[in-house]
Amino acid sequence: MQDHIVVLTGAGISAESGLSTFRDNGGLWEQHSVYDVATPEAFERNQELVLRFYNDRRRQLQTARPSQAHRLLGELEKRYRVTIVTQNVDDLHERGGSSNVIHLHGELTKARSSRFPELVYDIGYRDIAPGDTCDHGAQLRPHNSTHSTALRYFSSSLLKAA
Repeated sequence: MQDHIVVLTGAGISAESGLSTFRDNGGLWEQHSVYDVATPEAFERNQELVLRFYNDRRRQLQTARPSQAHRLLGELEKRYRVTIVTQNVDDLHERGGSSNVIHLHGELTKARSSRFPELVYDIGYRDIAPGDTCDHGAQLRPHNSTHSTALRYFSSSLLKAA
């Protein structure tokens, strides 16, 4: 039986790839109030601003490349069973070669129904626009946990890895 390694990562690993972090000096929360772009109320109040904020993150991600750390973690899978648990919403672990990644806060490359949260769609790097809807006609929103909401939509990934 292979040894199992579990790695917890956060913003630092993706900052090396040039992605803006949320909390660093000059980070995203200094440019935007969390209450304007990362709460359910923000989405209800100003859907266009929230969509633009996450569309910008997705565009930045599209041009980013996995860091050496991302690639080295991917290489570990040649010798070990590896689970990456990340607070990051980017796909750089996957692009760096990791195949078992749990995203605690969601994923930029996915969209979720605003009314049916179990409906999640792979969207790649394309924008979400007002009027983009799920199969039941509800507006799509970024697939991420927001401040003031539980991680309930992402807990099934944790259970699968256990």
